[in-house]
Amino acid sequence: AAEQYLDAVAACLKDKESSVQFAACLALQKHGKAGEAEVTVVAQYLKHENWSTRRAACQAMGYLGQAAEQYLDAVAACLKDKESSVQFAACLALQKHGKAGEAEVTVVAQYLKHENWSTRRAACQAMGYLGQAAEQYLD
Repeated sequence: AAEQYLDAVAACLKDKESSVQFAACLALQKHGKAGEAEVTVVAQYLKHENWSTRRAACQAMGYLGQAAEQYLDAVAACLKDKESSVQFAACLALQKHGKAGEAEVTVVAQYLKHENWSTRRAACQAMGYLGQAAEQYLD
């Protein structure tokens, strides 16, 4: 029933309040493929000034299906974010895309020794789903 309102939710991505943008990203995430048309808008928030909005955009990208795959380089760039929760969300988004994230496996591998434990954990989780390219880091 909520799918009929996804356009209205997507419009909230342009709200002036970052907390509303954050909530819109999460709502689109929950609908997965139903939000694919909005993936371009969500991708813009990967570089937002507010870290919680960047984190939500990364989380949403993990669930927005094949349309999000064209933005995996931008998601991988979030691995270098100064906020560890954004790094964590980026790792998990890449994990959700599995083989589609193989090109970023080298970047994810760098976070296996990160100072923040949650970022290391996310990198480990992501490596489990990134296909053959990740096997070289399993030793």
